[in-house]
Amino acid sequence: MSHPLDYRPKILVVDDEAANLQVLKQILQEDYRLFFAKDGIKAIELAISEKPNLILLDVMMPGMTGHETCKKLRNDSSTSRIPVIFVTAMAEEEDEADGFEAGAVDYITKPVSPAIVKARVRTHLSLVRNEELKETRLQIIQRLGLAAEYKDNETGLHVIRMSHYSETLAKALGHSEDTAEKILHASPMHDIGKIGIPDSILQKPGKLDPEEWEIMKTHPTIGAEIIGDHDSILLQMAKSIALHHHEKWDGTGYPNGIKGDAIPIEARIVTIADVFDALTTERPYKKAWSIEDAVNHIRKGAGSHFDPGLVPVFLNLMPELLEIRERWAET
Repeated sequence: MSHPLDYRPKILVVDDEAANLQVLKQILQEDYRLFFAKDGIKAIELAISEKPNLILLDVMMPGMTGHETCKKLRNDSSTSRIPVIFVTAMAEEEDEADGFEAGAVDYITKPVSPAIVKARVRTHLSLVRNEELKETRLQIIQRLGLAAEYKDNETGLHVIRMSHYSETLAKALGHSEDTAEKILHASPMHDIGKIGIPDSILQKPGKLDPEEWEIMKTHPTIGAEIIGDHDSILLQMAKSIALHHHEKWDGTGYPNGIKGDAIPIEARIVTIADVFDALTTERPYKKAWSIEDAVNHIRKGAGSHFDPGLVPVFLNLMPELLEIRERWAET
């Protein structure tokens, strides 16, 4: 059967015995695109050029062994994430331990059972797909965040800086690595609602009149509607940040005028990071503030605009924040 647009997963099969390659070909060829290598050097070349989704790797090969091949694959950033299953007659416990230490995710013993081969391959490819889905979702979130920046007078570097500031503050407050990473990835969506604001308002060089300002103040609600309701914790956090990042500690913010601890912590974190970057960056309508002036503004805003518990922690992080600012500086 021909596959003009062949989206079947790619599997690299490595074995120095032609008969073993033939057996695995018969088992897998209907469901997968197969590539074959008879030694470790060729296997590494094909792994780099073809980017297979999975590698089935013999252990006992002349020259470079399967374990050595696997270690080289793990040490190359372009192949390090491709899962490797060893296919081997070696079944001693210490051999398995060596294999897992080399970076394998599983073992299949020879002579192979077609049912076991298919099941193990299916299982590990499903794990790969789950990881790809997570990465794809993250990339879409980042692209949408960038779309909002194109619409506004800001650059993509703004969302990179403020998201790293937010992650740094989250860690300093004692949040887990996982939570801090979610804030890093969710915060670039904070202004996605600006997609729904007319250009005449967004790009107005002067001050907005009261009617225009009321329209501008709808962008957090629009952002929350764009992101929507999801099971994904990352998207739930992105919605929370989009909706609440203009709320103020004293209740004078928008769109809902909530105050204090009623404002979600992730939004309170992003609020400080967003304001600091906005103040210290030149925009078409203003010059960049000095670091000293921006720090004084944030210090004065503690208890009114900003969570007073977060401000001193943020200001103590200034050396790290300035490193981030330098790394992602406007050119």
